[in-house]
Amino acid sequence: MLGSVGALLVMFGTLHPAQAVPSYARQTGQECVACHVSFPELTPYGRYFKLTGYTIGKPAITLQGMNYVPLAVMAQASVTNTRNNHTTDPETGETVSVNQRNNSPVFCCASVFLASKVNDYIGGFIQWSYDNLATTADGTLGGHSALDNTDIRAVGTYSGPGAAEPDLIYGATLHNNPTVQDVWNSTPAFGFPFTTSPLAQTPAAATLIDGGLAQQVAGMGGYVFWKKTLYGEASFYRTADGAFSILRQGQDIHTDGGVAALKGYNPYWRLAYSQDWGANSVMVGTYGMIADRYPSNFDTSTPTDRFRDIAVDAQYQYITDPHTFTAQTTYIHEKQSYNASFPVTEETGAGIGAGPTPANLTDTLRTFKAKATYYHDRKYGGSLGYFSTTGTADAGLYGSDADGNARKPDSSGYIIELDYLPIQNVRLMLQYTGYNKFNGSSTNFDGNGRNARDNNTLFFNVWAAF
Repeated sequence: MLGSVGALLVMFGTLHPAQAVPSYARQTGQECVACHVSFPELTPYGRYFKLTGYTIGKPAITLQGMNYVPLAVMAQASVTNTRNNHTTDPETGETVSVNQRNNSPVFCCASVFLASKVNDYIGGFIQWSYDNLATTADGTLGGHSALDNTDIRAVGTYSGPGAAEPDLIYGATLHNNPTVQDVWNSTPAFGFPFTTSPLAQTPAAATLIDGGLAQQVAGMGGYVFWKKTLYGEASFYRTADGAFSILRQGQDIHTDGGVAALKGYNPYWRLAYSQDWGANSVMVGTYGMIADRYPSNFDTSTPTDRFRDIAVDAQYQYITDPHTFTAQTTYIHEKQSYNASFPVTEETGAGIGAGPTPANLTDTLRTFKAKATYYHDRKYGGSLGYFSTTGTADAGLYGSDADGNARKPDSSGYIIELDYLPIQNVRLMLQYTGYNKFNGSSTNFDGNGRNARDNNTLFFNVWAAF
C-alpha cells in the first residue's frame, strides 16, 4: 500500500498553485480559506457569500469583455484498504474478494463547475461529474458522467438607514438535492465525512433526506436571513422530469428503481438560529421534509409510500490564525409509511415493480452523526466523527438472521481523519472508518460469517481543485 500512496503523491506533485484557482476565488479576489475551513465546510463569510446568491465580486462577463473564466475543475484519486477483503460466495461456496481493487491506486472521479455570478441578483453553480468507478444496471464497471450538485439563486437585500450591511437577505433557489442549498455543514449534502472511499462497503439503510433523492429531483424554494441571526426556508421537491429533466441528466431513468418518482410537490423546511461573535459562531436548527414516493418510477398510477423526516442540528466554529476548531451534529428521525408497498407485498409476496417489499406497514429509521475538527494554520487538520443508524426490524427490507428473526437496519461506527493541505487547492487525506455494527449485527451480519469490523476501511485520498 505504501508504494501505491507514493505513486499518487508523485502524480499530484506536479500541481502548482499559480496555474489557476477556483472560479469563486477569481470572482471575489479572495483566497479559498476566506470561504472554507477546508472544502466544503463554510466559514461565516462563505455562508454569507452563498446566501447572497454567489454574487459578491465581479461577474465573469461584462460589456467590456471577460473578467475571468467562470469554470473550475476538481479531481480525486485514492487507495482503499479493506480490513478483511474476503468473503464466501453463497451460491458457489468459493472465497471471493469484497473489493476488487484493494490496495490499488484508482482515479475515481472528476468534476467541472460552471460557477459565477451573472449579475448583482443572480448566481449559482452547476457541477458536472465523471465517475470512473460507476457501475451499470447489470453491475459491470464503466465510466459514467452526469449532472451533479446544482444550485441556482436569485437574491435581494434590504438595509435600514445607515446600515453597514444588509438587515435582511432574501432569495429563491433552484437545486437538485435536498439540503445542497443549506449553508451549515451539519445537514446531509455537505456534511461530514466530506469524502469517503468509492470502493468501501457501506450500510444499506439511510433516511431519504440523506442522499436518497440526490440528483433525481427539482427543488424550488425561498428563504430569508434576518440580521445574520434567524434563517427560514421553505422548498418543494418534485420529480425532475419534463422541463426539469436537465437536473437529473445522466441518471438511470430507463431502469425500474434507477431514480425516484415523487407525487406532486413535496415540502421541505429549514429553521435556524445563528450567532457570530469574535472568532466564534454557533447555530442550532431544525430541518425536514415529507415525501410521497411511488414504489416504482415506471408506474405513477399507484398509491405512494410516505417518508417523513424530521431533524435537529447544531454547529460551532472557532476560527483564528493559527487555530481553527469546528463541530457539527445532527439527528434525523424518519417515519416510513408503506401505504402502497405493504398491501401489495402482503398479498403477492412481491413489491410494485422494483419497489420495496416491507413486512411492516410502518417503520422508523433514526440517524445520529457528530464530528469535531481541528486545523492548524489551515494546513494540518484532524477530525473525529461518530455515526449511528437504528430502526425497526423488518424482514422484508433487511432480511432475517440464522434463527429466522427479522433483522434491524442498525449500523454504527467512527471515523478518524487526518488532512494535510500543502497548498490551499490540494488536500491529502488519510481516513479510517471503523464499524461496531453493520446492517443489523456486530457478527455474521451477512449470514456468511462476515463481521462488522471486517468492513473497516483505511482510505488515502488526494483531492485537487483549480
